[in-house]
Amino acid sequence: MAKPDNRADNVEHLQQSIQNTQKNLHEAEDYLNEFASEISSEERKQIEDKNERRQESIKSFREEVKDEAAHSKE
Repeated sequence: MAKPDNRADNVEHLQQSIQNTQKNLHEAEDYLNEFASEISSEERKQIEDKNERRQESIKSFREEVKDEAAHSKE
């Protein structure tokens, strides 16, 4: 038998994921700012691409938070 869907702490987990992803994004930006002249253009591109994915993830997490908030009002 399947467990019932317990969504009680989903928003908390999503918020934590947003915070962690933002932290990683800022750390990568700081790294680029500090070491831009010392890293290869390939490494810089990889970091920039990853940060773009992080921004998309944050956007998706925020949408999920909205969905969870709407679900909790039902």
